[in-house]
Amino acid sequence: MTLQTENAPTPARATAEPFWFASYPPGIPHSIDPDTYPSLSALLLDACARHAVHPAFECLNVRMSYGEWERVSRAFAAFLIEEVKCRPGDRIAIMLPNLLAYPVAFLGALRAGLIVVNVNPLYTPRELKEQLADSGAVTIVIMENFAHKLEPVLPETQIRHVVVARLGDFMPALKRTLFNFANTYIRRAVPAWRFPGFTLLGKACHRTPGAGYADAQPAAASPALLQYTGGTTGVPKGAMLTHRNLVANTLQCRAVIAPYIPEERGSVLTPLPLYHIFALTANLLAFVLMGGLSVLVPDPRDIKGLIRTMRRAQVTTMTGVNTLFNALINAPDFAGLDFSKLAFAVGGGAAVQSAVAARWHEITGTDLVEGYGLTEASPVVCINPVRSPKIGTVGLPVPSTEVAIRDDQGNDLPVGEAGEICVRGPQVMPGYWQRPDETALVLTAGGWLHTGDIGAFDAQGFLKILDRKKDMVNVSGFKVFPNEVEDVIVQHPGVLEAAVIGIADPHTGQGVKLFVVKRDPALTEAELTTYARERLAGYKVPKTIVFVDSLPKSNVGKIIRKDLR
Repeated sequence: MTLQTENAPTPARATAEPFWFASYPPGIPHSIDPDTYPSLSALLLDACARHAVHPAFECLNVRMSYGEWERVSRAFAAFLIEEVKCRPGDRIAIMLPNLLAYPVAFLGALRAGLIVVNVNPLYTPRELKEQLADSGAVTIVIMENFAHKLEPVLPETQIRHVVVARLGDFMPALKRTLFNFANTYIRRAVPAWRFPGFTLLGKACHRTPGAGYADAQPAAASPALLQYTGGTTGVPKGAMLTHRNLVANTLQCRAVIAPYIPEERGSVLTPLPLYHIFALTANLLAFVLMGGLSVLVPDPRDIKGLIRTMRRAQVTTMTGVNTLFNALINAPDFAGLDFSKLAFAVGGGAAVQSAVAARWHEITGTDLVEGYGLTEASPVVCINPVRSPKIGTVGLPVPSTEVAIRDDQGNDLPVGEAGEICVRGPQVMPGYWQRPDETALVLTAGGWLHTGDIGAFDAQGFLKILDRKKDMVNVSGFKVFPNEVEDVIVQHPGVLEAAVIGIADPHTGQGVKLFVVKRDPALTEAELTTYARERLAGYKVPKTIVFVDSLPKSNVGKIIRKDLR
């Protein structure tokens, strides 16, 4: 393919500065320099050198220092180059939960000059195959608990080497019986020897690099990450996030939160999965830049275990989604925690409900700060001031970011009027992987990203999201696009037509509702639910199924979802 070049640097602003600058708290800069580091790997390695003796990550009460992280990631990078024969620009899939293995594999891959493809461990074999095939990944790092999903689809991918991670990698003091993952994470492991050409991650990270080993030197405009998303059109595709994109957004996050970290380095609780772009940037990258400690939580659905971790770790801050914060404030043991070191919490991925934010403040004495972003922007676009956030808004655009509210003709709308949110800045992707047509739908020649979200500014420059993407369903911060679910459902021989919408759900924010026109009169809800569970990640499986005689359609045959709503 012909790789699209990085967005041109944001043009100089007009004489009049954006009106939201007047609402910036003291100490927050108006801009950052996205060329401070030549690559994302350079940023991370600089942090390793500056903070070598300090802890970088903690998981299940086992810590890894910055110095250790540098050493084992270097060994893994050398393994990828010298033994697997990976070449710069090759794609490597990482299918891991929040274990110490994730940051090791991530930095090792970048040091080898590879493009990381984050994969959700909860994916079904079908979803895994589609993402591996689209990205052209040639290597995968996968936890043994999930290897059973890879085994049946491996021949249909370009994967030529499988690196198997085990639960105890980099945590030698722990016994496997101490791991208390929820049922989703308890799987009968596929023995590694079933894979032709496999290596254990722990072994690969304890080898000595060859005398000629050297870290790759990727160009700032080259992709560091393919982050798969439904985007603004609902078709799953890989957003190419370049080294410069990710460096920029990391610097933007630091600029906004660093003044409020009470400790020199700080610590952050990381319950959201690192394969999700929000946690990757806001937790791993931003706190590494500050030399902080990231406390990794493998399974945030274990609320009791999460509270035990919070009691022990006493972190400076944490990130999460509304459903997680809601679960915590309703857990009996949460209010008894010591919150003296907690400075603030950040909510993203889905709207933070005002009642949840109020209750959080009542219990913890700290603010629950809401922000806004999307994968195509690495992802952070706006965030509320850490002190006294404006509830009901997603805050102010981060430094070096332009946000415009536009009508369907592309005209800028005045303050207070609702329109599509458009974004420009150094964190905005150059395009989708091998999808120029999809790229053209969301990126203009001037570098403006059309988000598909509807919002409006208030007089102080705070952005309010009025509606999510027209058809997207947001389940606990995870995006579910109707087209994908419908495509799977209509493959059932008993289904004639199908349509999906989102409905309110008290536990997950939204749930998936499925309307079906039967082909087979004997088709049941239970049968269709089982079919969906075998082919879709759990959060995509319809919560409600309604059988109807027909679906509302336009004069060209397109299903009208607003009529279903």
